[in-house]
Amino acid sequence: MQIQLQQVVPVPLKEKFSQRPSDIWNTGITFHSGDWIKIVAPSGTGKTTLMNILYKVRHDYEGSVKWNNDDLRNISGDELARLRQQNVSVIFQDLRLFENLTARENIELNRVLQKPYYEAPVIDEMAASLGITHILHQRAGVCSYGEQQRIAIIRALVQPFEWLIMDEPFSHLDIANTKKAADLIAAECKKRSAGFVLTDLDEDSLFPYTQTFSL
Repeated sequence: MQIQLQQVVPVPLKEKFSQRPSDIWNTGITFHSGDWIKIVAPSGTGKTTLMNILYKVRHDYEGSVKWNNDDLRNISGDELARLRQQNVSVIFQDLRLFENLTARENIELNRVLQKPYYEAPVIDEMAASLGITHILHQRAGVCSYGEQQRIAIIRALVQPFEWLIMDEPFSHLDIANTKKAADLIAAECKKRSAGFVLTDLDEDSLFPYTQTFSL
């Protein structure tokens, strides 16, 4: 599954990015199946906006975004739901957990969307690898933000996907926990031959990125 961007620019940032070059905005670019993409940019340059455009959460942009040659503007309803359940998973910067559900219940929502990709014990295995077994039965709203990030990571990994969209997924994790989370993500992407698009403020060597871009 390819993701294509053609002359995409968010309307609120149009004037700003008409004045300076960008690797992503106002250009043509294709993310190929299996690519591991890193997008590095300071705050305020549209990292979260880009992730939300790619996942069809935001619509206020010019240009076109295509999933496998289908314009994202024309994908909606049952087809959009199917693609999000089977082809594109996401880790939002604001996580979007249900605070009154437990950590496990939040993860289960993705695991059982359709035919489960994994059996339930995989949740325990992933939680153990990320050091959050002890909070699986706690309400997500009472967990620390770092714990919530790890819940959101597991939630994204227990469903099928060809692309994983990640918006600063390690922002509240220390170095050791970031490495554990990156190792788990890499293993799951390799298992499925899946690609990802990851945004962050700085460069890193957590993954063997296919390409690195700036906004």
